[in-house]
This record gives sequence, C-alpha cells and structure tokens, in this order.
Amino acid sequence: MNTPWKPNVTVAAIIERGGLFLMVEEETPDGLQFNQPAGHLDEGESLITACARETLEETAWHFAPTQLIGIYQWPRPQGDITYLRFAFSGTLGTHDQNRALDTGIVRAVWMTPEEIKTTQNRHRSPLIWQCVTDYLAGQRFPLSIIRQYDK
Repeated sequence: MNTPWKPNVTVAAIIERGGLFLMVEEETPDGLQFNQPAGHLDEGESLITACARETLEETAWHFAPTQLIGIYQWPRPQGDITYLRFAFSGTLGTHDQNRALDTGIVRAVWMTPEEIKTTQNRHRSPLIWQCVTDYLAGQRFPLSIIRQYDK
C-alpha cells in the first residue's frame, strides 16, 4: 500500500535588524549551509508558535511573529520531498546567551542582503533568497489571514 503524498509544512523567520538578517549555518548532508531560522510544524502546534519555537531553538533569540511574508511551495529536485514554507517577520526579543543551539546548528549569524545573495550556492534551498527578496520588497500580510482551529 502506498503512503498518501503530503507536503512537509515548515516555518521560517525573516528577522532584520539594522540592515542585517539573522541566519543560521547548519550541518546538512551537503555540508555546511545557510538557512533562516526554520523548521517543521509539530503536531497540534500553530504556525506562529512553531516559528517562535524554531527561532529560539536555532538561534537562542526570542521572536514573536507579527506578519506573514509569504507561503512558498518547493519540490526538491530529488523529487522526494515537497516543502510548504510559511515565512514570517516580527519582533525580535532578548537573546539567551546560555541556551545551547539545536543539534546541527553551527552558529547563528547576522548577514547583509548582499552576503546572503552571494552565498546562494550554500543555501539550504532557493526559498531563502526569495524570502529575503520578498521582505525587502515590502511584502507583508496580517496574521489574521491565518486561522488556527483547535480540536
């Protein structure tokens, strides 16, 4: 029996401070790559809560999503996984210097848009630069566009 197809739902934080964007450098099967603070939606979790959680786990920064930048669908070239990414901007909170980063995260790093653009060959996916481009173009949607219904 075949398992029914479904996309992998992920969230990403597009965090800009003083012209720099918060990124993570992480270990992947393809070597060290850059990504936004991002990860998978857990069962029973809202998209907004997932984004705040993933940001804290990967960067040790507290983050409160306030706007949706966009929704991105990307089938990996290998054809094995399709990602459905919800990218958020928001308010950056405090940094917990004593918090360990998630396994596989080498470091959190602040990068200029130019640094992000010129490192595209080391991006985890093409969604990274697209999210930054959309953010810089002023693309924003209110969180009210997302409806969370609990059981």
